[in-house]
Amino acid sequence: MTTVVYDSSFMGLLTAIFEIYEYKIEAPNLLKSGTGNLSLFGEKHEVISCEAKAERVLAKIKKALSAAVARKIYEVHLSEEPGIADVIFRFVKYGLLKGKNVCEDFSNADVLQLHQTLKKVHRERHRMEAFIRFQLADDGLYFATVEPDFDVLPLIVNHFKSRYADQRWLIYDTKRKYGIIYDLKEVQLVENLKDNSNQSLEVRIYLHEQEEDFQHLWKHYFNSVNIKERKNTKLHIRHMPKRYWKFLTEKQ
Repeated sequence: MTTVVYDSSFMGLLTAIFEIYEYKIEAPNLLKSGTGNLSLFGEKHEVISCEAKAERVLAKIKKALSAAVARKIYEVHLSEEPGIADVIFRFVKYGLLKGKNVCEDFSNADVLQLHQTLKKVHRERHRMEAFIRFQLADDGLYFATVEPDFDVLPLIVNHFKSRYADQRWLIYDTKRKYGIIYDLKEVQLVENLKDNSNQSLEVRIYLHEQEEDFQHLWKHYFNSVNIKERKNTKLHIRHMPKRYWKFLTEKQ
């Protein structure tokens, strides 16, 4: 077995797939650099991300399968689940043999797992779109911190860009240490901001003086529309899991 080590990027994964074919690597085991132990007995192939190689693999997938399938593969990659790179490689290999109907073949374990993982990623994306709560900073920037199970920030950009096109906003993933910021013109990536509870802050975001009033009004509204006699905690948690509560103003 040969362990194929690549960086965590989608470009790195596509480059790894290209080199598996290029070097005719048999029974590859794809591994993100720094995330696991290498086999003591197998060989190691280290991949350096290459845009040209990645683009060739992506073009091949789009031609042999479809652009929609290529998009699904990207979204599944964002799940970051253990072993998902191997699933993607086997899916691509199987798809190139089977053709455009590969996504309908649920008798194949990799096709099924890809489909199930995609559903989980989409569910997390919808929850982020629903549960993100912005706070107003003193410089007029609306900011929100999140900690999604999957790396879904790239999937929610268009939703927030179209919905809040007239506001400056920042959504920061505290788990992955990067965020997306909109400046009324375009969305850009920001990295390595630190949480306000961290004493060694490099960047601090101060709340606008009216933000406390806004939050108080929202909590009051949330409590006023709540009917205690119809409280159903189990149903509530199913639709709004507790792991999101620390980011919701009404739950503080």
